[in-house]
Amino acid sequence: MTRYGKLTAWLVGAWFVVSLAASALHLYQAAPGQPPAAFGLAVAAPILIFAAWFSLSPAFREFTMSLNPRVLTMIQSLRIAGYVFLVLASFGILPRLFALSAGWGDIAIGVTAPFVALRLAATNRRGSFMVWQILGIADLVNAIALGTLAPLIDPHGISTGAMSMLPLSLIPTFGVPLFIVLHLVCIAQAARWPVRPVRPVAPLFGSAA
Repeated sequence: MTRYGKLTAWLVGAWFVVSLAASALHLYQAAPGQPPAAFGLAVAAPILIFAAWFSLSPAFREFTMSLNPRVLTMIQSLRIAGYVFLVLASFGILPRLFALSAGWGDIAIGVTAPFVALRLAATNRRGSFMVWQILGIADLVNAIALGTLAPLIDPHGISTGAMSMLPLSLIPTFGVPLFIVLHLVCIAQAARWPVRPVRPVAPLFGSAA
């Protein structure tokens, strides 16, 4: 397990460097009227690689299952930085349609992450824990969708081009897929937790003899 821990740390570090370098080289900036193919690949590829590795390698799967779900959930508190989207929208740097939804969604997840990590990461809160993780993924998927559709919904409005440049480009190309992977690991862990049996309810009235 220690081997997988070191390997995972190196891979995450290399992933960050690649995302940083690609952003610095403007590889994520699509030509006007062209779909952001490189951008989409940067978001989807890490998630697909993780899913394939998780499915095909029992050893890696057991390693991920051994991680502390409270720590993985607490990391999501970093998403409180979504307030940056709100600030940028107020200065006209990002479209409000995208920034307000993505920003407030991230803030909601970031603020509630400590509570979920400390109170819901337990077998007796299994359902609530999984629902919160799913909501966290839904927020990220919603942000990606709105970031992609905003130029189509309002072609003459403010562009989302700032998201393809440093430092903002690191959010969708590194932060978003990493947070999604952490959510998926927590859901997989919770799915293995034993379901506590429902205690029988005592009859309101004694049985007639």
